[in-house]
Amino acid sequence: MPVKYVPFVPEPVTGQAVLQNFSRVLRYKGADDVSKHLERGMPLYEAELQETVGQAESGNLVIRGECVAACAYLREKGIQADLVYIDPPFASGADYAKKVYIRRSVREVAGRAKPGREMDAEELRSFEEKMYGDVWEKEKYLNWMYENLMAIKSIMSETAVIYVHLDYHIGHYVKILLDEIFGEENFRNEIIWCYSTLGRPDDRFAPKHDTIFCYGKNRDAYFNAEGARVPYTEEYIKSHFRDKDEKGRVCRKRFDAGKWRTYYPDAGMIDNDYWLIPYENSMSKTRVDYATQKPEALLEKIIKASSDKGMVVADFFGGSGVTAAVSARLGRRFIHCDIGMNSVQTARDRLRTNGACFDVMEIQDGVRLYRNPVQTMEKLKLLIPGLKTAGKDEMLPDEKDPDSFTASGTFWAGYLSDSRLGTAPVYLPNLLDGSERFLSRAFLNRLIYQELPDLDGSIKKVIIYYVDIADESEVKKLIAENDRTEVDIELRDLKEVLDDVVIEDFAQLRVDKVRRTEGEGFCVTAERFASDRVQGKIDAFNRKGEQAERRPGKKFIPVIISDEGLEMIDLISADCTADGGVWHSDTEIRIDKFGRAVRDGKQSGEFWDGKIYTKRKPLRIKIRNICGDETVWKL
Repeated sequence: MPVKYVPFVPEPVTGQAVLQNFSRVLRYKGADDVSKHLERGMPLYEAELQETVGQAESGNLVIRGECVAACAYLREKGIQADLVYIDPPFASGADYAKKVYIRRSVREVAGRAKPGREMDAEELRSFEEKMYGDVWEKEKYLNWMYENLMAIKSIMSETAVIYVHLDYHIGHYVKILLDEIFGEENFRNEIIWCYSTLGRPDDRFAPKHDTIFCYGKNRDAYFNAEGARVPYTEEYIKSHFRDKDEKGRVCRKRFDAGKWRTYYPDAGMIDNDYWLIPYENSMSKTRVDYATQKPEALLEKIIKASSDKGMVVADFFGGSGVTAAVSARLGRRFIHCDIGMNSVQTARDRLRTNGACFDVMEIQDGVRLYRNPVQTMEKLKLLIPGLKTAGKDEMLPDEKDPDSFTASGTFWAGYLSDSRLGTAPVYLPNLLDGSERFLSRAFLNRLIYQELPDLDGSIKKVIIYYVDIADESEVKKLIAENDRTEVDIELRDLKEVLDDVVIEDFAQLRVDKVRRTEGEGFCVTAERFASDRVQGKIDAFNRKGEQAERRPGKKFIPVIISDEGLEMIDLISADCTADGGVWHSDTEIRIDKFGRAVRDGKQSGEFWDGKIYTKRKPLRIKIRNICGDETVWKL
């Protein structure tokens, strides 16, 4: 439950309506639903410090949480962004997956592999794990984006600029939202990012560009002209700089404002609004195997043009961490935010490798079981004991009587049925849509006036699961005053279901005092490791491959984990500072997809041998498996 709600806009003067200046121009079904959220404010949850990397006073943040909740935290702390870049889902209908690589086993490395041997990518065993689904109804997407943009605007400084990265799927709709929220007069640019990648259709021109809309919060939004300049081409210099000064340097002399002025080509020119920047290839040093990763050159142009050193650059759909990484390299402070644990881990590892200092925060919004909302939704129906489901558009409580009731749309997730309950339709919030986590008045109105009356008269009870609720007594009062049906509404806290099924990984660790060339220290050996969730993913991958092998084609080679199971480890970190609380990664080893050890951000070129060495006595060990789950063991 939120601590409180933070207003999207500054507190009004007496008698002024807070939202009177937000009139919806883009009309569509449900366009006014978001106004209830705007009136309520942004939910402020507790934010827990997970880890400090480098100097705590850097001001740099890596936040796991949704955009609106993260903005509430920043607004409450008085933190403002001078530049915002966001690359949100495009409403493209695509599912994005992370390729999970199985590392070489320690036994295999010791027996056959030689240190420094580069394995061919074809040798790598891997499977894919869905990170998030970019699947939206257009109306829900626009409401979601409206609320996010309002939240982002609330933490932008007065001279801040925002860049919104989209494509043809939804960009022209969001442009109208941006006009409404930031004002048409504050529109700066429509930037076309052109690229060339594989895959071209046969029935139309190949779509090879994205659109980036740029708005200032106000008309005096910051623009760094020097940072936006690019060198003149040789052709341009030859055609426009035909004069020479007294030293023989090429220049252009022009009579301007009553006197002669001299211009030189070395200053360059403000760039155009169409940018040809290639995607980084698979061998690039900055590639991090993240599905939607954008090239550093793209973010460098944006950051140089719309910020200066020391300014704060924020990305609320941070993905691979490219915005934060480039900001750190250019001397800006950064805020990386994403709801996916894979994004947070990818950005954290990338920034630590680059020597950045930052805090890792987690918004305590009550949904922490799985690494990302896609996985939560995939498992959710399996976690409700006795829940039965049917087709997409109707719930069938009894196979003998399939017409006993139908449910409108996809509101009901399934039903529970027994002699005491009878048949009770069940509602589960869509955790991919942050607005559905909150049991709001708008939701209750839909339930009472639309969904309940559509049920068959035999239904006497429904079960509503929620993640967040403002005041349960007030909600029950509202139901009692407005529900005119005979249906009983039971409210259940979904967090209690999620919290009961957390399964941690298993590790068998041995700690030895050792003497090495650099002096006395400690060696932690991972003797065994097991992860039920990773093993389940591997088993599913093998079953799918075995079924496919029945058809003609390439022979399927199953993924088999060794007895030690160490090839399921992605990172091992030792905390020698504290045995509880905020994590201190005093030393860590990340195992790359080829099985080589990356020690404290530096590639060693050696295969990992299952050990990690520390100068001080380790108090606890954290292990991240290849699917991203992290477990801590005290020593």
